[in-house]
Amino acid sequence: MPSTELEIRNTKSETDLKDLAQDVVRRAVKGGASAAECVIREGDEFSTLVRLGQVETLKQSGSKAIGIRVFNGQRAASTYSSDFSREGLDRMIKSAIELSKITSEDPFAGIPDASQLGSLPGNLDLYYSDVYSLSGEERINYARRAEKAALDYDPRIKNSDGGSFDAATGHKIMANSHGFVGEYKRSYCSISAVPIAQTEDGAMQRDYWFSVSRNLSKLESPEHVGTVAAQRTLRRLGAKRGKTKKVPVVFDPMVATSILEHIFEGINGDSVYRGASFLAGKLGQKIAGDGVTVIDDGTIVGGFGTSPFDGEGIPTRRTVVIENGVLNSYLLNTYTAKKLGLQTTANASRGLAGTPGIGPGNFFVQPGKKTPQEIIAAIPDGLYVTEFLGHGANLVTGDYSRGASGLWISSGEPAYPVEEITVAGNLKEMFFNISEIGSDLEFRGSVACPTIRLDGLIVGGE
Repeated sequence: MPSTELEIRNTKSETDLKDLAQDVVRRAVKGGASAAECVIREGDEFSTLVRLGQVETLKQSGSKAIGIRVFNGQRAASTYSSDFSREGLDRMIKSAIELSKITSEDPFAGIPDASQLGSLPGNLDLYYSDVYSLSGEERINYARRAEKAALDYDPRIKNSDGGSFDAATGHKIMANSHGFVGEYKRSYCSISAVPIAQTEDGAMQRDYWFSVSRNLSKLESPEHVGTVAAQRTLRRLGAKRGKTKKVPVVFDPMVATSILEHIFEGINGDSVYRGASFLAGKLGQKIAGDGVTVIDDGTIVGGFGTSPFDGEGIPTRRTVVIENGVLNSYLLNTYTAKKLGLQTTANASRGLAGTPGIGPGNFFVQPGKKTPQEIIAAIPDGLYVTEFLGHGANLVTGDYSRGASGLWISSGEPAYPVEEITVAGNLKEMFFNISEIGSDLEFRGSVACPTIRLDGLIVGGE
């Protein structure tokens, strides 16, 4: 099929879905709803896992589904369906309207005012068709090459949990009865490798590495991914229990994001209005060290958390959550904003049905000026954490205790690997004790953090 004809067909399909979303909203209002909103999602996914050179899993799927949320005054209900026939859509709309008559009233329920609605203009660089430009065999070969690079790197790499290649595209359309209609497309692809190393006495360690991108051309090569995965795995060989003492702890960027996720949980409007966060009632107060600035930005071109509008049809924005240690803002949708007497930060997140939740845009700690090596070099005795195990943070009290592994720092250098240790403290104090922030901010998802140093933590080992 000529490319022009394919483009015309794709454009017509997108137009049809926008028309359909608006039509479903009109039919819901005509059927008795005081307000309504409709979401349509369609997409394709591909995933393959190669283990020891052989294809272990191979998945390819496409999906399309539609959901509606209707309001009957201050009562709300939602339904969704994958049946796009006239009869199927009629059933979906009718079910939602009937359910809305029997749900409890909520004075804070509703869709945003029309004046709040809109979409960011311009190309946000979220979609590339090249993620599907490879043939099936070439995709499998990407996974095979990543695993082979890891296995070939060192004779101590004896086994593998596999190499993988994934690709996906998605298309979202949203319309509501206040006149909003918007849509956007996203794409991503990724490569990973998970090698297993073994010493002569049979002790084994595993680690991983991955690359993820909006488009194929910006992925790290499979060989680079496999090599880094092998290096990360080998550095764990010979691990022993660390010392039990209070020392500076440096968090690798891959685990530093967990601290940022705890901050997100603490400033999430749902947790705040329920009084289930230790940061409730802290707006305008100092909650972290002077050097800590945390930003949520759903407008970054090409970002993994970027979108032209949030889950309620409000244009995404940049919010400085913490500035020089002071809590400036919670992250809110319209419901939690009303509950708290504040304004939404355009962080509504929703699926096809149900009440919108709250999700991050591109949520990150503003980087500092020191390299990770410079941060480590200043520590005579401490811990460099490369992995956390389990979940051990109490959002209400701030108590924190997690299993960890990593490298012990001695005289400013990583000295030997450690495992079966715990890192403990309290989040209220930990945020204040962030004494260094690295320059190595890199987004491998919607949440990103550079290397950070925390002082005053208790490491539990021997």
